[in-house]
Amino acid sequence: MAAEQHQRGAAVEAAARVLLEQAGLRWRAGNVRFRGGELDLVMHDPTAASLVFVEVRYRRSALFGGGAASVDLGKRRKLVRAAQLYLSQHPSLANSPCRFDVVEASGEPPRLNWIRDAFRADDC
Repeated sequence: MAAEQHQRGAAVEAAARVLLEQAGLRWRAGNVRFRGGELDLVMHDPTAASLVFVEVRYRRSALFGGGAASVDLGKRRKLVRAAQLYLSQHPSLANSPCRFDVVEASGEPPRLNWIRDAFRADDC
């Protein structure tokens, strides 16, 4: 079961990356792990000249609010901390504008919903 969930997660992240690239974003990194947090996708939005940290959430069903609702305050704090660590490892990006997006997927086959600027670091 765990292997199946991992494969599903990887497939949904790959689909999210394709969606974002088709919209003009450029991939920088994926599955960047830090103690206490992980960044699913790190993208660059050339039209906004900003770095985009993307959380990808899959839920088999949209009950209980779906994937976006699962990005609660605790998860947002972990994402902000991971983004800070990422920026500290890439000093040339430290002054770049940043935003946090969520791509939620639900159903079979998964349908993707991209939520731009889903939350702000200041809110955490």
